[in-house]
Amino acid sequence: MLFSESMKKTNDFLNVYRNGKSYADKNIVIYVWKNEGSRNKLGISCSKKVGNSVVRHRFARLVRESYRLHEDIFNSGLDIVVVARACAKDANFFDIEKSVLSLAGKARIMKNGGDL
Repeated sequence: MLFSESMKKTNDFLNVYRNGKSYADKNIVIYVWKNEGSRNKLGISCSKKVGNSVVRHRFARLVRESYRLHEDIFNSGLDIVVVARACAKDANFFDIEKSVLSLAGKARIMKNGGDL
């Protein structure tokens, strides 16, 4: 990810959960909060209810890759947390990519108003 970094600290996640706005569909929930920096921070959360470690890591890889491919169309200066829902374990790459892009459009965090 050229323009982004990973969110790793628990306090960063909690700040986004408490102060950010959430958008959801059947596969994922996205929390968005504006940060003071010029780079985006992407955090991925997946509980044990979704599946074992293989399933959770696969979900994280799919989200990271779908974000990386479309990173240039996101506005900068955002903290974004992607949370898996239970049915995300059966989703393929295209389902996750569609969910990420549609929720980013709803959140209006894409350049040029969210139109692709």
